[in-house]
Amino acid sequence: MAENKYKYFINRDLSWLKFNLRVLEEAEDTANPLWERLNFIAIYHSNLTEFLRVRVGSLYDRTLLKKDEIDVRSGMTTKEQLDAVNKEIKKITPRKNAVLLDVLSELENHGVYYRSGKHLTKYEERFLERYFERNVLPLLSPHIIDKHHPFPFLQNDVVYIAVMLKTKSGNTRLGIIPASGYFERLLLLPSKYIKFTLIENLIYLFAARVFPKHKVIDKTIFSVTRNADIDADEAFFEYDMSYRDIMEIMVKKRTKLEPIRLDMIRNDSSAIKKQLLKHLNLDASQCFFNEIPVMLNFVGDLKDALQEEKYSHLFYTPLKPQPSAFIDDTKPLIPQIKRKDLLLSYPYQDIKTYVHLLEEAAQNRAVVSIKITLYRVARNSRIVDALIRAAESGKEVIAVVELRARFDEENNIDWSKRLQESGVSVIYGIEKYKVHSKLMVITIKERNDVSFITQVGTGNYNETTARLYTDLSYITADTDIAINAQDVFKNLCMGSLVETSDLLMVSPLTLKQEVLRLIEKESEIAKTGKPARLMFKLNSISDMDIIQALIDASDAGVKISMIVRGICCLNVEEKGKTRNIEIKSIVGRLLEHARIYVFGEGKRQKVYISSADFMSRNTERRVEVGVPILDEKIKKQLLGIIDMELKDNVKARQQVGGGVYEKLTPKNGEKPLNSQIEQYRAAYEQAGSTFPEDA
Repeated sequence: MAENKYKYFINRDLSWLKFNLRVLEEAEDTANPLWERLNFIAIYHSNLTEFLRVRVGSLYDRTLLKKDEIDVRSGMTTKEQLDAVNKEIKKITPRKNAVLLDVLSELENHGVYYRSGKHLTKYEERFLERYFERNVLPLLSPHIIDKHHPFPFLQNDVVYIAVMLKTKSGNTRLGIIPASGYFERLLLLPSKYIKFTLIENLIYLFAARVFPKHKVIDKTIFSVTRNADIDADEAFFEYDMSYRDIMEIMVKKRTKLEPIRLDMIRNDSSAIKKQLLKHLNLDASQCFFNEIPVMLNFVGDLKDALQEEKYSHLFYTPLKPQPSAFIDDTKPLIPQIKRKDLLLSYPYQDIKTYVHLLEEAAQNRAVVSIKITLYRVARNSRIVDALIRAAESGKEVIAVVELRARFDEENNIDWSKRLQESGVSVIYGIEKYKVHSKLMVITIKERNDVSFITQVGTGNYNETTARLYTDLSYITADTDIAINAQDVFKNLCMGSLVETSDLLMVSPLTLKQEVLRLIEKESEIAKTGKPARLMFKLNSISDMDIIQALIDASDAGVKISMIVRGICCLNVEEKGKTRNIEIKSIVGRLLEHARIYVFGEGKRQKVYISSADFMSRNTERRVEVGVPILDEKIKKQLLGIIDMELKDNVKARQQVGGGVYEKLTPKNGEKPLNSQIEQYRAAYEQAGSTFPEDA
């Protein structure tokens, strides 16, 4: 009997939903503090919204265009994928609702109360009534839908109240009230405790006051999710203007794309549901019911309200990035890096060291140029400020700004304007290829001597996310690496791709090819009976060629260990071709974002860090950079990270087949090992500081 050709593959979108379920499991984990559990629900919801807007939006577009393509990993048609995704979301949604109700209920034991209409005291209701009359009602812009008043445009992720109205003549009309614009969503009630409601609950409660000439016979709270699948490259052929101007048009266009999902508060408003689905051109499979509330972006505001010491137990123990023990941040950094390479591991170590390096370069007279790729930067970026100062001081500064960084387009457009105004040479990457690499080269000229500082990272030059995401930043004065990096920038400036590279892996033309070559090399070694080893730490893996190479390597006897946080389209089984592969996923208080590749073992072992996941978009449609680690001490650091994460038995899950993951727990006398906490502890100890959880 022929082997099922899809046996070792998992549909990408269904795999992503399994990842988001692991996020929700952190909300269900009672070992986490209560606000943190609430925050995991908010992260789950935010993740799901982006997934719907991008991935499901793309599937939806293809069904509308009758492009019923076959998924190469699962054999499903586009329609079957869309149906499977909606079915899986409907299956998970009750778990999300249950844990949300559970967390809100538990918060009451700690003096934090969520209030909606049925839970209000008479005093609270009178307070809200006065607040509504004075502060809300005058600012509302309600709509009644009839022949003279068409259905309004509903914005993405805005909360609305829908009401079914009965006129004096007995006819029914649909009314819609936006609960946004002028209002703070979180509303605190007067109390010695923290009691809060949401603005939509207030409007819902007094909706009859908004339509005094009608009788409200039904009402609900809802929101709409819109497609965000825009294609900037196609726009090149539609508009004869600059790339930045095209992107501004495309970002505005996104806000008006078709609805793909309707979220409603669960009640008996079937007539309203029918009307909304009709006007939004959605079917019942695209309607999802929630208990409370529809959207969870109020969670950050609640945190701000819980800043008193008595609520500190609702949060994780605060942990701060530490200065690296391998460099003196109080002295000039360039001379130190010339003497030895540096690895920064965020957020355990502080990104300020990298910021200081750029600020130093901006002021150093010997620095003649700075070249950098920018994908996502902070809104108040000291990194960009340093580049601006460098340009204003007469240095050559080249910034490759990727305007297609999804949902960061507007921020990047604004920064590109400021950079250009300051004298920075701004480049917008390459047509059809996003520049996702994290690469920077500082060129230094002292008398007749030219030297370089090169930095290659796994994460963005973003001071905000560097406190939330685990990432790696390798900084070296190695001339050969610098020459390779300069070649990347030269090609970007000319709109071409790197075709050959001695040291760096550069997608789309050399990274995947080198990864496949090194995997094949391990396979050949294993076939001779010698030990062969591969280890990878990634966010995602979906590239079919790489997956097939790993399956073949496993079948040849190569021992493969992988830490894959999110999408994993590789299915492993105890028997069969994938028997030598173990796959783990770590979901904890930090978002795992670093990429490490390890090929071989012993003296022939090669270690890389990279901006690229093993996804087709990274390996074939983006400019990514991977760098070999030449310093033996830094190699040891990176191998220590992988070793620790493979031993994690607190926040790790292991794939057990079919895309299913089981959470690991200590057994046989093992001590609990949370790899994120242990890496923080090591950073504190190296910096000579007391670790807060040990204090």
